[in-house]
Amino acid sequence: MAHSTRETERKYAPPAEGVTWLPELAGVGPVAELVDQGVQDLDAVYYDTEDLRLSRSRASLRRRTGGTDAGWHLKLPLPGDSREEIQAPLSSEEVPEELRDLAFSRTRGAPLRPVIRIRSTRSLHHLLDAEGAVLAELSVDEVSAEALLDGGGRATWREMEVELAEDGDPALLDTVEEALREHGVERAESPSKVGRGLRETTSLLDGTRNPRADVAPESAGDHVLAYVDRLAAALTDLDPAVRRELPDSVHRMRTTAGRLRGCLRSYRSVLDREATDALRQDLKWLANELGVERDHEVLRERLTTGVSELPGELVLGPVGARLQTWDAEQRTEARRRTLDTLASPRYLKLLENLRALTDAPPLRAKAAGDPGKVLRKALLKEYDRLAARMEPALDMTPGPQRDAAIHDARKAAKRLRYAAEAARPGLGKPAARLGGRAKTVQQVSGAQHDSVVTCDLLRDLAVSAHSAGEPGFTWGLLYGQERASARSRERRLPEAWARVRGAARPEKLRG
Repeated sequence: MAHSTRETERKYAPPAEGVTWLPELAGVGPVAELVDQGVQDLDAVYYDTEDLRLSRSRASLRRRTGGTDAGWHLKLPLPGDSREEIQAPLSSEEVPEELRDLAFSRTRGAPLRPVIRIRSTRSLHHLLDAEGAVLAELSVDEVSAEALLDGGGRATWREMEVELAEDGDPALLDTVEEALREHGVERAESPSKVGRGLRETTSLLDGTRNPRADVAPESAGDHVLAYVDRLAAALTDLDPAVRRELPDSVHRMRTTAGRLRGCLRSYRSVLDREATDALRQDLKWLANELGVERDHEVLRERLTTGVSELPGELVLGPVGARLQTWDAEQRTEARRRTLDTLASPRYLKLLENLRALTDAPPLRAKAAGDPGKVLRKALLKEYDRLAARMEPALDMTPGPQRDAAIHDARKAAKRLRYAAEAARPGLGKPAARLGGRAKTVQQVSGAQHDSVVTCDLLRDLAVSAHSAGEPGFTWGLLYGQERASARSRERRLPEAWARVRGAARPEKLRG
């Protein structure tokens, strides 16, 4: 079974000739002592696809022997100097299935094979505080790399690495780096051994095409593609989190798919719909499939919270037991559906098409246009679509038809919000203001919809309880609370909608 740790480190190049390679760091910040931990011999074989898809996405997979953490290591990028390291025990030279699955969104199913062998002789030191606790590890490595791909070569180098202890203060890295620079030690150009090794022993990471080289800076296309690139990377990063059931990961992946789909729809004047419509459909499918598990999460939380907040004398019958039975049955099916989705050919096609979109964007003529005109026009179109749904919904009398109309308006509010997110770098505060107000409409109408859906479930649970001869009082009480909550949200909608109307006037979007 794999387990995960957070790795925060920085790598440094050798100092200028004649400068001490290992400076004295005692007394630097909280560091009281530098303690020699001896020498380790490390031998790592890195696995990747033939075209280095892991390395190109700043991830790595290795099988390493030697040291204190021998095993399989999948490293995934995190912000700043950190990476998540997912470790599995040493096994045969076959990549563990769990790590293969966690790398899937990056490899897109391509076979993994050994691409480079990196051996290091490591002189290890601990940086200790005044109480003797380990603050960080400092290592000096003599490195040799041997490419395992056809036509590859060899390389050697020296480097220093400073890695924070678990739960260490990131500010320590800045303090130590300042002291190292005073001794002539500068940051290494490459943040990883495998990245440097592949660059120095192969030509496969050289000359990577910049998909935005022909896009004018600060043009409409530049802003839209920046948004698409960010979301495509987020979708890739969230895949392993969803597979491991990390908190909120399903919700975030579903939302990312929705943002991407909305962007491709809103900016069809920038990206050719003949190339993006199929991807939009696949993103809609993905969001719907993930929605089964996400909707269950929302309902479980609402019901559990609702029951826990009731006084004990109002909870009549085996309410908790019935909730647990419902949760167990639905959660198992929802999780199976999510994992089946991520293992499906359609999901693989989606990943391939998304990669093709970012590698070779299908730009239209307006991509080179003034963002003030192109992005503003797209926002006003999305506003008009929202208005065409919201105005009739607010004129309806309360009831199922109005509930459905508000839900449709909520979807349009999301699209306006996401379009404004993409436009914000080009339009500035006016787009941010409109997006923020659209978000409020989305949240209010979303809370109303959640209460409506919860009411439907509560009625089903009440019917099941009645059929089993159990009291229905508690289910009815919860139903009443949710219905009142839905009507409360409906009363807030006109004011929230009026604020969107004010922010969407053309003169407002010009700042």
